[in-house]
Amino acid sequence: MLRVSARKRCVHMTEVSLLKVQNLRVSYPIHSSILQRRIGENMAVKDVNFTISAGQTVGLVGESGSGKSTVARTIIGLEKADGGRIEFEGRDITQSTRTELKALRRDMQMVFQDPFASLNPRLSVQEIIVEPWLAHPDVVPKNRRASEAKALMDRVGLNPDYASRFPHQFSGGQRQRIGIARALALQPKLIICDEAVSALDVSVQAQVLNLLDDLKQEFNLAYLFISHDLSVIEHICDRVLVLNGGVVVEEGTPRELFENPQDDYTKRLFAAVPVIRPWLNGASSKPAGTIPRY
Repeated sequence: MLRVSARKRCVHMTEVSLLKVQNLRVSYPIHSSILQRRIGENMAVKDVNFTISAGQTVGLVGESGSGKSTVARTIIGLEKADGGRIEFEGRDITQSTRTELKALRRDMQMVFQDPFASLNPRLSVQEIIVEPWLAHPDVVPKNRRASEAKALMDRVGLNPDYASRFPHQFSGGQRQRIGIARALALQPKLIICDEAVSALDVSVQAQVLNLLDDLKQEFNLAYLFISHDLSVIEHICDRVLVLNGGVVVEEGTPRELFENPQDDYTKRLFAAVPVIRPWLNGASSKPAGTIPRY
């Protein structure tokens, strides 16, 4: 898979600012039930600020309805921002045209929560992976697309011999691997994972998380990782933002937040998690060798 390998980025460049979100605001209109007139708005995201560097994983946590997915969908261009600024590699993409967004999606991809709903059931795995190259034909030559698709399948742990099969013939974990392969097809710099492992069994979650971590190291990928599973966030993220009602109430490293949360909402959020690691409740460090690779 020469094209993907050619775009490996040096790991030592992790301080380069890749994505910068400044004062992001997103709202949804409220209409009257009879005349459908706009009578108000629901502010889903309020003045959110954060940055992601190349090769870094930033997590978003919070309860359902806190605005996590809205932030992700606005960054990728599926929702429209009401205010604020989103910069990718120094370019303001908030007011980008459709043509500019199409070019931008080569560098930003998304892995959705439900791997079955996000895959076209009428396309084979090979067709699903090749589809991004139809929109961006300069990425992989036409005569190499079949072989490149199979190489991507192999890279994410799928048997290339299954390239002609359809999504319903795979398990949930395998379907999510197809989604990851499709996201990798355009050789992105940033992948947004919106609850990418929440619909999977715990053992399958571990396999997918290890895959994402391997890909991050290999291609110096950056991730915006959204999850309600705090153990997953602790394992995979370099920094974490806690959202409550569309507002970032606290941020820090996983260790800082898990061992010494400052905001009352963060404390309540962590307190709601069943305690299976007692050293997180006051101990200064976890026992050596307690947790193997996730």
